[in-house]
Amino acid sequence: MNQDVTQHIEVEGPVDVIFHAASPASPIDYARLPLHTLKVGSYGTHNALGLAKFKRARILLFSTSEVYGDPQVHPQPETYWGNVNPIGPRGVYDEAKRYAEAMTMAYHRQQGVDTAIARIFNTYGQRMRPHDGRAIPTFVRQAVENKPLTVFGDGSQTRSFCYVDDLIQGLYALAMSGEHLPVNLGNPTELSLLELAQTVIRVTSSKSEIVYEALPVDDPQVREPDITRARQVLGWEPKIPLEEGLRRMLPSEEREAEAVHV
Repeated sequence: MNQDVTQHIEVEGPVDVIFHAASPASPIDYARLPLHTLKVGSYGTHNALGLAKFKRARILLFSTSEVYGDPQVHPQPETYWGNVNPIGPRGVYDEAKRYAEAMTMAYHRQQGVDTAIARIFNTYGQRMRPHDGRAIPTFVRQAVENKPLTVFGDGSQTRSFCYVDDLIQGLYALAMSGEHLPVNLGNPTELSLLELAQTVIRVTSSKSEIVYEALPVDDPQVREPDITRARQVLGWEPKIPLEEGLRRMLPSEEREAEAVHV
């Protein structure tokens, strides 16, 4: 089904579970499409929740660790309310997801809709766009081409990267659970972006150097999920190490060369 979720959603037949994942997620995309991002978080979420109510279906909202903004609590538990600049360039994405969470809980509490919220931390995997704008696909593309890896700021800001296969298992477990409150889904192994760049160079056996560029406005300085609730409620935690996940992202000829090198 290809449908604009900012318009009324019609689906024929019964529906058991709705996965509401609609939204630009790359900083490049939501900087280019600020109004679209806000509309899909507001109108799109409203329409998806309306469909869930009409079909008596469970709905899982794909939220984001960006609801925590540039956090002052580390690692970030679901009880942390966040530190977000609502009028900054990243605000359209952060606030769209925060609004979507608020509407999802309102539908659950006032309308009795069976809802779930996944707060997804940095995720990576195969078939990401090479010019996506996010760190891992950018670094992998640059390393494979033996071009300089561009690190923002001094590279000390941290992220926690979860391979997509692990994330999918967490999303499915949450969808099949009876949990309604937000659940963090991500990898609690934290590393700096400089360490990430060095890891990508090592995994790809690249000749690339590392160069530094100005830090974007409101770029979070730390990001690490507290996944205690995911472990307790879902029995879930990620399994795939970063270096293995990175190797899976390499073009086939690069993977073969890396296998010989190892």
